[in-house]
Amino acid sequence: MTEAPVHVVFALLPGSLILDWAGPAEALRIANQCLRAQGRAERFQLRFAGPQAETASSVGAQIAGLLPLAQALPDDPAACTWLVLVGLPGQRIAVDAAPARALLHWLRGLRLASGRLELLTVCAGTLLAAHAGLLPGRRVTTHHHHLDELRTVEPACEVVDNRVFVEDAPVWSSAGVTTGIDLVLHRIAEACGEAIAAQVAQAMVVALRRGPHDPELSPLLAHRSHLHPALHRVQDAVSGEPQAAWSVPRMAAVAHVSPRHLTRLFMQHAQVAPLDYLRRIRLAVAQRALQNGQDVQRAAELAGFASDTQLRRAWHRFEAPGTPSTLRATR
Repeated sequence: MTEAPVHVVFALLPGSLILDWAGPAEALRIANQCLRAQGRAERFQLRFAGPQAETASSVGAQIAGLLPLAQALPDDPAACTWLVLVGLPGQRIAVDAAPARALLHWLRGLRLASGRLELLTVCAGTLLAAHAGLLPGRRVTTHHHHLDELRTVEPACEVVDNRVFVEDAPVWSSAGVTTGIDLVLHRIAEACGEAIAAQVAQAMVVALRRGPHDPELSPLLAHRSHLHPALHRVQDAVSGEPQAAWSVPRMAAVAHVSPRHLTRLFMQHAQVAPLDYLRRIRLAVAQRALQNGQDVQRAAELAGFASDTQLRRAWHRFEAPGTPSTLRATR
């Protein structure tokens, strides 16, 4: 079955911080590229809109061809749309100019809904959402310079300090500038799978922080801060098909090196042995299956373990919290 497209609308005011929207947009473009390489349909359709057809970015580059706000959203109200609001320069976010007033008027007419119209804010873009009245009762964050301003503008929201991003669907908010990339990588993982998100992060050479509470990296995304292309090729293959009959020689064939050399590459660049990397990937897949309601035997099968006993051994070896049975019971 074809996955439904996600329409991503970047709403840009004059002076919009260029990295706030260009970084996330590039992540989405690369995600489409990775999906095509797997024979899957592109998932993200990007649109750029604003109260003016042409405007200047924060660094002075002119941006032309922006859609009118009235045409920014897809015609189908049931379509999945991510609306992205980005930051502006300045110690405070001024909303008294005509373009800002036009954007706020448009925003006030929107109705957010999970799976339909969802809001992503980058940096001080959260302030625009607050001025538009979209945040009462929400948990949100913004750039640390604007936290007190956000509390003043919208006292009815809970402002969270010291977070890369905060999730309170249908609102996702990030702390600023490069954290917009972290947020979009998180949404890519939700929409397309963590293996695709890992490929995007590797292509962009960014350190990936996975969750709204800054947990440790998912094993699907850990051990990938290196720049060795052959090793990334192996990790992509293992992450994409963890249930396959992987062995060190089969991994080495993907990298076009000898098994012994592959082991050296893993230890030197990823700081983990090849089979331990495989087991960590399989353990992560099994944990996700358990969280989704599968029983222990089925989770082991989906992850590529020969038996639920083998899954339990890996669980114990890598000191995963609790047990497979308790994880499923608390889902």
